[in-house]
Amino acid sequence: MISRKRSRSPHFETMAQADVPQGRSGKHKQIVGAIIDDLDTLKEGAALRVPLAGLASSKEKVRSALNRATRKAGRGVATASDASTLYIWNTKKA
Repeated sequence: MISRKRSRSPHFETMAQADVPQGRSGKHKQIVGAIIDDLDTLKEGAALRVPLAGLASSKEKVRSALNRATRKAGRGVATASDASTLYIWNTKKA
């Protein structure tokens, strides 16, 4: 039996794969970028104090986004929190 290929127009626009944007600009990119910039200049034995009131998202979501970014960069970072503050500091990569 001969199969016939139907000619029909695509449902979506096409483009060259080389023109597809690479990378992701998530909604936490700005705060995570600022935290990583500050971690770069942080002295050993010090921690960042990030007030939770200043975060647009929950501390869990920011902590998760920070974890993804630091793992991707191969950095060691630890976090802790209390009712009003998120604490972040550099650790040695295990």
